[in-house]
Amino acid sequence: WYQRRVRDTEWNDVLRKKGIIPQKAKEEPEFTEEMIQEMMDDAIRKQMGGKKPEEMDLHELSDLEDEEDEEFLAQLREKRMAEIRAAAALAKFGSVLEISGQDYVQEVNKAGDGIWVVLHLYKQGIPLCALLNQHIQLLASKFPATKFIKSISTTCVPNFPDKNLPTFFVYKDGEMKTQIIGAVNFGGMNCTAEDLEWKLKNIGAVTSKLERDPREKHFIPDAMTSAIRQANFQNDSDSD
Repeated sequence: WYQRRVRDTEWNDVLRKKGIIPQKAKEEPEFTEEMIQEMMDDAIRKQMGGKKPEEMDLHELSDLEDEEDEEFLAQLREKRMAEIRAAAALAKFGSVLEISGQDYVQEVNKAGDGIWVVLHLYKQGIPLCALLNQHIQLLASKFPATKFIKSISTTCVPNFPDKNLPTFFVYKDGEMKTQIIGAVNFGGMNCTAEDLEWKLKNIGAVTSKLERDPREKHFIPDAMTSAIRQANFQNDSDSD
């Protein structure tokens, strides 16, 4: 604890010298790690025209290092490199894998620690299944840390009823976290790749940057259309 406190104090002194955190008053409490990180990020955003450290590539960090204190920014660069390496280690999928029943345990239940698995049970000739297969191909490329799998329903689960298609099983750490069953729960043929991304984000299966339900943008036009239809109906009734 003492050594960690000494290191923290020395690091705080470096940050104060760089003008990133204010000078410490006599009775001022120690800054928390979260407070320091926030102030560091704010200082670097100003230096890089509003960019956050996690949004910089290694070239930008190298340029910044040329302009600022070498030791201080070397630590920041190493932190960012560690984040990039960690992200690259997770990004090991990127495409949709087709499996049969005999592959289920190995590919789903034994996918690995911390791995999200999204399994689509589908059948040829069902339009919504075909649409969702297109969507998961896009999402697999967009979120390579998530394992996307598809399987013809009856080859994976014997006697699986067609009325339940399409079906998604979502797993993590070998355990099923949720199921999405049937056309209604996907929004029918109106389901977009963004709609599906939003569903999976809320489950936790993808690290999407979507901040709101993409279906909301359809609500206002639909409401306007309904109002216009109602007005037209009223005008027709009045003319009669």
